Amino acid sequence: MPRPELLRRYAALTYALTRAAARGDGLAEPRVLRSEARAVLDALGVRLAAGRDPLSAPRGAGRGPGTLIVANHISWLDVVALLAVEPATVLAKREVGRWPLIGTLARRVGTRFIDRDARPRELPYTVAALAELLRDGTSVLVFPQATTWCTAAGGRFRRAAFQAAADAGAPVRPVTVEYRQGGLPSTAAAFLGDEDFTASLRRVAGARDLTVRITAHALLGGTDRRALAAAAQRATRSAAVPGPRPVAAHRAGGAPDGRGHARGADRAAERRVGQPPPYEGQLTGEADGGLVGEDEVRHGVTSGKESGAVVSR
Repeated sequence: MPRPELLRRYAALTYALTRAAARGDGLAEPRVLRSEARAVLDALGVRLAAGRDPLSAPRGAGRGPGTLIVANHISWLDVVALLAVEPATVLAKREVGRWPLIGTLARRVGTRFIDRDARPRELPYTVAALAELLRDGTSVLVFPQATTWCTAAGGRFRRAAFQAAADAGAPVRPVTVEYRQGGLPSTAAAFLGDEDFTASLRRVAGARDLTVRITAHALLGGTDRRALAAAAQRATRSAAVPGPRPVAAHRAGGAPDGRGHARGADRAAERRVGQPPPYEGQLTGEADGGLVGEDEVRHGVTSGKESGAVVSR
């Protein structure tokens, strides 16, 4: 990209972020938050492709639980794009609160920070807090892969957040986030491994014709977190177009990830799944992954950046 155009984008981004910060607590107002998120995308030259309908399920007369919105995770830009579709409050790792300017903006919109290094036995308290938000009618957007991946097809959905939906009797909305350039899948926005935020931002700002596409799938419902997680993952993968073979994302064992393909469309527009197995004592590991799995607690996340969750008003 020509240097003058890149500098223009940086200037537009600086203006958008400064204006957002100047709004103070008013930034949390849904209409304002949506507008400012879209302004950031515009400043970076990123086109948003999404439907007009909200991600949350309708609540009759303002009653009933909120929606657990679950999305695949590729980039820090995912959050901006999702905020541009439906205003939200972010539940993020504590480190985000220390990021220059971003941390300030996150606090302004009421972000709830969690300790990603907490012991696995503390996970039930996080699940209980998410369930309470859902019961109160708040929609919660979670990245159940717990880290970023090159493409929408990468990474297993961990199940703890789905337990919160089951406990609250909340519907689940799977959402696919994809990036494209010139109509083809792109990894330009992928935020992986040891890359720092500045390098990722530079690549996104310099990308030509970058589009983020948000695809909402049919609602799911049920009480079995394993079945809900599997159904949601199938749904998000069903919309994903196979992208270029990822070279940056690998598990500890050395095999490349993010290369899985869709395993078929939803079996039905609305699904009900069965009773849950016992939850206590089954919080981590391959049998029952949590918000942070046992493999990541022992070895550290090797596939990408740790994620948080987003809580929609």
